[in-house]
Amino acid sequence: MEGVNIIADAHFLPFKDDTFDVIVIGSGGGSKLTRPAARLGYSVAIIEKDALGGTCLNRGCIPSKMLIHPADVLSELQEISKFDITMNPDFSVDFERLVTRVSATIDSDSQQIAPMYDRTENITYYNGAARFVGPKEIEINGQRISGKKIYISVGVRPNIPAIPGLEETPYWTSTDALRNTVLPKRLLVIGGGYIAVELGYMYGMLGSATSFLVRSRLIRFEDREISDEFSRVFSKKFPIYYGESISQVAYRNNEFVVSCQGSKGERIDRVADQLLVATGVRSNSDTLNLGATSVEVDDSGYIQVNDYLETKMQGVYAFGDVLGRHLFRHTANYEGEYLFKQLVAGEDHCYPIKYPPIPHAIFTNPQVGGVGKTEDDLIKEGIEYVKGVNFYKNSAMGMALLSEEGFAKVLFDKQSRQLLGVHIIGKEAANMVHMAIAYMKMGATIDDMMDTIFIHPAINEIFRNAIRKAFVVMG
Repeated sequence: MEGVNIIADAHFLPFKDDTFDVIVIGSGGGSKLTRPAARLGYSVAIIEKDALGGTCLNRGCIPSKMLIHPADVLSELQEISKFDITMNPDFSVDFERLVTRVSATIDSDSQQIAPMYDRTENITYYNGAARFVGPKEIEINGQRISGKKIYISVGVRPNIPAIPGLEETPYWTSTDALRNTVLPKRLLVIGGGYIAVELGYMYGMLGSATSFLVRSRLIRFEDREISDEFSRVFSKKFPIYYGESISQVAYRNNEFVVSCQGSKGERIDRVADQLLVATGVRSNSDTLNLGATSVEVDDSGYIQVNDYLETKMQGVYAFGDVLGRHLFRHTANYEGEYLFKQLVAGEDHCYPIKYPPIPHAIFTNPQVGGVGKTEDDLIKEGIEYVKGVNFYKNSAMGMALLSEEGFAKVLFDKQSRQLLGVHIIGKEAANMVHMAIAYMKMGATIDDMMDTIFIHPAINEIFRNAIRKAFVVMG
């Protein structure tokens, strides 16, 4: 891009020497360090092998939600008759225009990052893959640089299972699904995690006949009652095939044939026009040649760090998804901001990272939001708890919405009376759970929460009524 200080030539050096105060590998969560450090006068190198902005902007959170929202609109329209509203049921989706618009918006945002770097003194942007060639020495496009402090935030990528024949087919990962402009008539999704149900739901509502191959249960890391309710509701919209063992994938005559073994040993062929493989993620640490350093990874390739997010190599830190701790952009942002504060404070004033309650959401239908312990966690840890559950239909706004599904679930420590976990499934779950985040951050007890005035008849009364039910049990 014209005017941007992009280094891609081994013969061009950014300064009189090639040692930087700070090197950031990865421009997603790494954005929490790059410009803030440069503004304070540190010489900063930012290295990115793909589009600037990282996974969230280019192939994750943001484009997926921009595509899921139209699916939510269509979902509302499909149920409009229950509100005694009659309308012409015919509608069409200009899928190519929709995806093109979303992609153009994302690309525009990504392309604006390099000019921001260019306007900020002390930043040198390297467009290429980073590879360690020594303890604090990195090679990009044949050029070597070194850093006093190095921050690794290279994230993760789709994990592709070793299924015979799969690699010879034009299957999709989540990245492909977000850029595709042709709506398949039949889509088969392998996987039942949050990426699978978000993108499968989006395609299903926009017009693809979508089905799922799921190993055990949908969104299995959620609280079990949430997972059960989600499966009950989701299976009304889409065919879900559980427990079928995939033996082979073939692509012939423009069709995918996924050969499976059923529970009785019978062969079952699942046929679709397109196949989406959404079976989790894997660490990108294997792209860095960490063998040239003392940085350690676990058996899954996630980088190991101490309580200061420092690796086994002094002065080299890692954060975000590459740690395998919390695979959320909001957590990566928190860790990046923590590391920036440590950089400014200096080594003599560092303090270990302490995570506040970490929330999450699944933007599908029904929507899911959660924070804190699940009921299974509490049982496993032997913690005495009190539970309160309130269904959407048992609240004023739930009545207005004619809700037939969804609930809020609260979990309190029986001894301290503090809130330990909240899990919500249903409309606006991701928004509603933020009250719980604040309560947990402040160490609120059930008594504090009962002394809170909620707006009537706002949807948050669903959460309040769950608290009230727990309070009756708690006494």
